[in-house]
Amino acid sequence: MEKRVLSKEKLLEKKDELLEAFYSVHRKSKKPEYLTKKERKALGIGKDIGKATARYVRISPRKVKIVIDLIKNKNLDEAYAILRYTPKAASEVLMKLLNSAEANAVNNNGLNRDALYVSEAYANAGPTLKRVMPRARGAANRILKRTSHITVVLKERGN
Repeated sequence: MEKRVLSKEKLLEKKDELLEAFYSVHRKSKKPEYLTKKERKALGIGKDIGKATARYVRISPRKVKIVIDLIKNKNLDEAYAILRYTPKAASEVLMKLLNSAEANAVNNNGLNRDALYVSEAYANAGPTLKRVMPRARGAANRILKRTSHITVVLKERGN
């Protein structure tokens, strides 16, 4: 049950029906139809966003989400200003990530920098590092050092 890969010409011929299937939701699973990377590139899916991901960041997702909530749905310059003056460890990481997402949007996808805003930002849990702290009478406590996978997505206003 292998999926057949179509040529670029065939993809462009069937562009309308493929895009309609991709953006509609399946009635049972609620997931869009799966397209390969080649098909998504040929159809131009994902060219209207700037996306950046930082993985295995050594801050717990709970702490990152506090800062993420401050910049969601804000313009790019406003988000930079908020991050610059927020005294949290996650703000430095998010500042770098926002900078990377901006560069991806402007340089790779040709979007207008002045119209960009933070449309999505989320922090998922990464692997947890387990450590041991010695306690009294030969006992030990477990210490969980949590990591995060952080994603920031920028879009243009008016789309």
